[in-house]
Amino acid sequence: MNSWFLAAGITAVGVAAVHIIGGRRDVVRPLLSCGLADEPKRVLHAVWHMVSVDLVLSGLVLLYLAQADGAPGTGLVAWFVAAHFIAYAAAFLVVTLSVGWPRPLLRLPQWILLLPIAVLAAAGAA
Repeated sequence: MNSWFLAAGITAVGVAAVHIIGGRRDVVRPLLSCGLADEPKRVLHAVWHMVSVDLVLSGLVLLYLAQADGAPGTGLVAWFVAAHFIAYAAAFLVVTLSVGWPRPLLRLPQWILLLPIAVLAAAGAA
């Protein structure tokens, strides 16, 4: 068993739970009740659900990789998942830093949850 992948998978599933529970309260409900036009509102709602699915599936893949350690293709899949979470973290950092907020790294702290998954997955793949 690859303990790095196990830790990454558990962390990813935990982040998915935070996204689904916290995001529904803090993002989805305000989004659905705001005055934004219906089409962009529903697109953003669908994208939130897509991210939910993506986070859950990524966590499950990492848990599978923990069990399948050494199987052909494991490293490639793990590097893909790591790159995926690095890209997510980078997106939050770029958006956050481009706004000009005071203490921007704490305004949208999602990158703090996403980056460790990338690091753990990369450590398992190395």
